[in-house]
Amino acid sequence: MEKRPTGNPRYANGALRRKYRARLRAMGGPCGICHGRLGPIHYDEPSDAAHPLSFVIDEIKPVSKWRQFGYASPRAAAEDWGNLQPAHYFCNAQKGNKTGVFVADSGQKITKSPKISDGNW
Repeated sequence: MEKRPTGNPRYANGALRRKYRARLRAMGGPCGICHGRLGPIHYDEPSDAAHPLSFVIDEIKPVSKWRQFGYASPRAAAEDWGNLQPAHYFCNAQKGNKTGVFVADSGQKITKSPKISDGNW
């Protein structure tokens, strides 16, 4: 029987993950999923549902499908710099663990829109 890894592979190496997060934040790029269609990423906002345009790290190839993409482990997928991109919290939540073309990426109308509660955006 194969031993399955425990814990969240994204945070198994917290120091590296924080370094990647800081690097992506310093680069200040647009959302890798919608390519800026929803506006710029709000890098200074907390990353949660109350701030849908806030910054999160998106794994281009989902960590949950690590075998499908030829990674040695979930941790290897989570730590691959080439597999990471900045994204809006909202876009990343809509994408989930899917791959391919997404509604925000294809130019189609987004059926769900982020709920922005304050007027400072």
